[in-house]
Amino acid sequence: MSEVYATRRARLRDRCQAGGSQSALISRAANVRYLAGAAPRGSVLLLGRTEDLLVCVGPPDDRPGIGRPDETLRLHHLPGAGGDPAVAAADLATGQGVDSLAVEEEHLTVSRHRAIRSVVPGLRLGDLAGAVEQLRVIKDEEEISCLRIGAEIADQALGELLESILVGRTERHLALELERRLVDHGADGPAFATSVGTGPNSGRRGHRPTDRRVEEGDFLSVCLGASYRGYRCEIGRTFVIGTSPADWQIELYDLVFAAQRAGRESLAPGAAYRDVDRAARQVLESAGHHEGLSSLTGHGVGLEIDEDPQLAPAAMGKLDACVPVTVEPGVHLPGRGGVRIDDTLVVRPEADGGPELLTITTKELLAL
Repeated sequence: MSEVYATRRARLRDRCQAGGSQSALISRAANVRYLAGAAPRGSVLLLGRTEDLLVCVGPPDDRPGIGRPDETLRLHHLPGAGGDPAVAAADLATGQGVDSLAVEEEHLTVSRHRAIRSVVPGLRLGDLAGAVEQLRVIKDEEEISCLRIGAEIADQALGELLESILVGRTERHLALELERRLVDHGADGPAFATSVGTGPNSGRRGHRPTDRRVEEGDFLSVCLGASYRGYRCEIGRTFVIGTSPADWQIELYDLVFAAQRAGRESLAPGAAYRDVDRAARQVLESAGHHEGLSSLTGHGVGLEIDEDPQLAPAAMGKLDACVPVTVEPGVHLPGRGGVRIDDTLVVRPEADGGPELLTITTKELLAL
């Protein structure tokens, strides 16, 4: 993996130099991990003129979910009570003869910026402007393998839950059980806070579980994800509890399923982000669901659960091969509930079989 990290850093260095900066300071944790293999708490990465350094307050944690630093990187531990790694890294950069440093302005606090200015007043600061995030969009096969394993874990946890008795249990209890099952099956932990919605709460994007109990005839919507070696996937499904679905539930489910299928089928290298969103959105809007729709149909996943690209109406850009995204349309009817269907897929060309579906739990409307 050392060659992989070195290649990533070299690509970033080329971008920095093209923008007029001799060096770069990476402070966003996911970006540090992407370039260094690990991001110990509070650490920063210095892409120096003569040497790259991972600047840390304490020793790295080598648990699998945390990752191990690239062996070719030198670790610089701050002495004594520590201090601010970003300020220390900027000072180290000047020691390498650097006079221009690109930083992640969006993630650099005002106090850190002032401290850097105070310690190295002659250092010219520029903005990386999302350069690392752009590099992270296209995944290599090792990254996709981690997402695939995470998806298998999430599928397994969800499948086991569906085999248990659900009536009478609370949303909060079911969410906690799902998260425990994720860890039991080898996940680092949940990729994000698990969402479980029942009855009138079902179908809400990002619903926080409550103490409402599952009742017969409810829609039950579940959205969960596993983090595996730092990579995060997502799956969402909707079911009916304890009885055959009512006509309105079947109609609503079939509509959301059709929208989700349209979004999935539009995933291809070269497809515009907004066209993928439009493919799913127009199915829902043509059925009269204009109000309350999510602001986006899907998004990228990886070291963070919400990455570029954003599949949204005004999004600019086109998909590339080997970009993992979610497709997650939904409809919520106030006071009644709703449906969300959410998959993680990897964009693949038609010659390779089209989009690769990572989350394979059935999308049939099951009565549990």
